[in-house]
Amino acid sequence: MELPAALRHAVDAALEGIPLADLKRAADLLSRRYRAETRDGHLHLSSDLAARAYLATRLPATYAAVRASMESAAELAPDFAPKSLLDVGAGPGTALWAAGDCWPSLEEALMLEASPAIRAVGEMLSSHSRLERIEWRAADVAQEQVQEKWEPVFPGKAGTAFPADLRKNKEVAETGPFDLVTLAYVLDELSPEEGLKLVERLWQATKGMLVVVEPGTPAGWRRMMAVRKRLIEQGAHLAAPCVHAAPCPLKEPDWCHFSRRVARSRLHRLAKGGDVPWEDEKYIYLAAARFPGVKAEARVLAPPRVSSGRIALKLCLVGGAVEERLISKRNGEGYRKARRVDWGDVG
Repeated sequence: MELPAALRHAVDAALEGIPLADLKRAADLLSRRYRAETRDGHLHLSSDLAARAYLATRLPATYAAVRASMESAAELAPDFAPKSLLDVGAGPGTALWAAGDCWPSLEEALMLEASPAIRAVGEMLSSHSRLERIEWRAADVAQEQVQEKWEPVFPGKAGTAFPADLRKNKEVAETGPFDLVTLAYVLDELSPEEGLKLVERLWQATKGMLVVVEPGTPAGWRRMMAVRKRLIEQGAHLAAPCVHAAPCPLKEPDWCHFSRRVARSRLHRLAKGGDVPWEDEKYIYLAAARFPGVKAEARVLAPPRVSSGRIALKLCLVGGAVEERLISKRNGEGYRKARRVDWGDVG
């Protein structure tokens, strides 16, 4: 998967003229902080150089994960056509670009981001988006007072509009809950308590669908399981990837996650010191909706294992169990269908 052409060109322009040595140092520091899930009170993207290093080394992968997550949700919610987006912890606008590509119906977006450096970069990039109404605001999602910044557009505040002093040229007209709400690669920077409180507030802001994306690590899966439990308690319909609302049948050391192969640009390879022209981004996601979607019978939880005349699939089933299913050529049409499915597909 690659970035949309307009975004790729905007990123190239943003990275032009930055010395490679500076970019590599910033990228290395950023990578260490993300891998360690550092919570020291400092923003990961606290400087302009760190923000631009993120564009070179992380944006292609996070875009691929968010876009794939939305695609899986859209597959089981074919009538969902969001017009408004709230993206919290927006970074450089990753979810904005992914949602705009996934749902042509999208018209306007409110983007909340704490870091001035990445917010400035994101606002610059989003000027190349097809959306004409985009509002960027400073908001620290880890702080309770963040609610005051976007409560005027929450349920129960009908008829209120964005404060005049926060309006910009690209004005967002939405005055109620949002059709689509996104929280991508944010929970790993919060404590478990902060994360669940934020998810509850975002669910209240959701008119249609809430999409949460996290790194596909065991820790990311554990965070997502807590989010899943809380949203089910709030009455949410699980759109994807879960095909049931029963307790997750996986037990550690196993965990649910998916993968997307990402094309690396030359600058991406140089900044990360990589040799191959691609990397695999592991991620976990949850799409929760206010409405029931199309019910899938199963979700493929691992890469299919293909041997001579046989395909082995690891499936999460609608009944709430995980099953290893072996399909041979003798199954005829079932075998032909199995040859077409991949990790993360519905079965």
